[in-house]
Amino acid sequence: MIREANVNDAGRIAEIEVFSSRYAYKNVVSDECLFRDMSVESRIPVYRRWLDEKRFAMYVYEDPDTGVIKAMMGVGMCEDEDKTNAFELHFIYADPGFLRMGVGSEMLQFFENIGKEKGCTEFVIWVLDENDIGRSFYEKHNYHLDGKEKIFKRWNKREIRYVKDLK
Repeated sequence: MIREANVNDAGRIAEIEVFSSRYAYKNVVSDECLFRDMSVESRIPVYRRWLDEKRFAMYVYEDPDTGVIKAMMGVGMCEDEDKTNAFELHFIYADPGFLRMGVGSEMLQFFENIGKEKGCTEFVIWVLDENDIGRSFYEKHNYHLDGKEKIFKRWNKREIRYVKDLK
């Protein structure tokens, strides 16, 4: 079941981001960034602040049988100047232990449904260029590159933009 995240979820959300990043980006981002600079302890206050400030609408996938949070995401209106009526998936992470179980697909559909309810006609996702796992996932769900790119400052890596049109 997908539900809105709350501040009590911050620890598990941080765990998921850290473990998922280490899994997905192990040959993309330096070990220094993934293991020294990024820790669960350092990310918990970030997520607590974002949840308190409502920086993004944040959701978690919680297993209805076990109560285990398996994935998380942050969504909101796209901030790109050329995408005035687009809804953006700012981030999505699934615990590596729960990959390929349909959790990510269910969350992506949930994200799209929220955007449709808001009257958006496009969906936007920025992905690290070297994130083959993420790129394959979005392409499987009919997202396509639109030629835009930028630098993800935290890791100084190139991001590329995927879009999906409803028109």
